[in-house]
Amino acid sequence: MKTLDALAAQQTALKHAIVRGDHDDAPAVTGLLRIYQHAYSARLVAALRDNFGVLPRVLGDDAFETLAQAYLHAHPSTRPSIRWFGDRLAEFMQAHDEFVPHPALIDLARMEWALRTAFDAADAQPLSVAALAAVPGADWPALVFTPMPGVQLLPIAWNIAPVWRALQGVHGVQGEGEDEPELPEPEPLAQHLLVWRAGLETRWRTLDLPAANLLEAALRGEAFADLCVLAAEAVGDDAAALHAASALRGWLDDGLFSAAV
Repeated sequence: MKTLDALAAQQTALKHAIVRGDHDDAPAVTGLLRIYQHAYSARLVAALRDNFGVLPRVLGDDAFETLAQAYLHAHPSTRPSIRWFGDRLAEFMQAHDEFVPHPALIDLARMEWALRTAFDAADAQPLSVAALAAVPGADWPALVFTPMPGVQLLPIAWNIAPVWRALQGVHGVQGEGEDEPELPEPEPLAQHLLVWRAGLETRWRTLDLPAANLLEAALRGEAFADLCVLAAEAVGDDAAALHAASALRGWLDDGLFSAAV
């Protein structure tokens, strides 16, 4: 038993030495240890580059490397899959503006993570317009809509869409050896970012405040009658039901909901 306890302690020390850079309690294999430390760090930084494809290009190699190493030190990977490494990067950037040359990059990081999350969301069958049309009119006021997995609505403070589009290019991929395009300066613009997945394709668009408020209410489970009340604040009582129904039709066309109960 003592032998097993000693082995467990040695393994824990080695883990800390690799992840944290501790040397005091690690096995005395300094040269080999440095190789493991470098491999661990380099692999996770590479994963962060993959998980945030646009952000590293905006920041540049050196600035992103600095940000990634600081993030890795503060939030070591805790999941078996490195696909999820970076889930707190936007939060980290918000708290450490010394690594962020422009605050719009925080919104960009949030957008990229939302797109990644939407891509990996569970599969579900979108609710069709035809299926909803079969619901009796008397049942409509109490209808509550179930969002598709991966649908996200994020408040953002900056107009990051032009930067995103500039870096995506025609095919969404930068060719090897090509220079980065000249990026527009992000401007302050309070809006909401809608992110979802249609089939195998992730999609996004920005919404103004009234449209975002209506969709947010539907996403949190407000009944159709409540959506009409909210719509009345924007378009008046007479047009409220039609406005809510029109918004709902657009949501269904986009495949944002899976059921109505």
